[in-house]
Amino acid sequence: MKNKDSVIIVSGGMDSITLLYDMHERIALGISFDYGSNHNAREIPFAKEHCERLGIKHVVINLDFMPHYFKSSLLDGADAIPEGHYADDNMKSTVVPFRNGIMLAIAAGIAESNGLKYVMIANHGGDHAIYPDCRPEFIVSMSEATKNGTYPGIEILAPYKDITKGDIALRGKALGIDYSRTWSCYKGGAVHCGKCGTCVERKEALLYAGLEDTTEYEEARR
Repeated sequence: MKNKDSVIIVSGGMDSITLLYDMHERIALGISFDYGSNHNAREIPFAKEHCERLGIKHVVINLDFMPHYFKSSLLDGADAIPEGHYADDNMKSTVVPFRNGIMLAIAAGIAESNGLKYVMIANHGGDHAIYPDCRPEFIVSMSEATKNGTYPGIEILAPYKDITKGDIALRGKALGIDYSRTWSCYKGGAVHCGKCGTCVERKEALLYAGLEDTTEYEEARR
């Protein structure tokens, strides 16, 4: 635990897995949240796999109340997930209201309970247009809240908040990350659908980074 001062919110997707490897020397605990989304069951095992590979303890926090009280296409089954690019208006249906706020609050409490000082989250610049709780001003405000609301002054670190997913993929390339061992698709099927916003963004990021995309897509099966 020497030099370990942080917990990380790790979903099992490209962004959080990259941050996990990028900052692994500081990370004492990886936290995944199962909030009842279509794809949680597909991505959380990858979070566990990479934490174990790096010798980082991993826990899953169950937020099974969320589908009962929160409105989002992410919580309504695969057929509810819109297809297209994140720039399209219909992608706003994938917002889970204040999801990151809830997760960060819990992670801050866990950090304080474990004698740690920071919570890491891998939101990035491409998230800003659609997801209010991924924007830099939200992260700054939330960090002020956790700092003022905890004895050790827990702070939130979001190193990727001003860069794109393509930039993250470039970082992962330098770190030697195998992105085939990550999950993006919001539909949460047996393989990536290739058409939802996260699949489209995944393809673009891997192409930008000059990485071979070995992801199995449903569209390629047809």
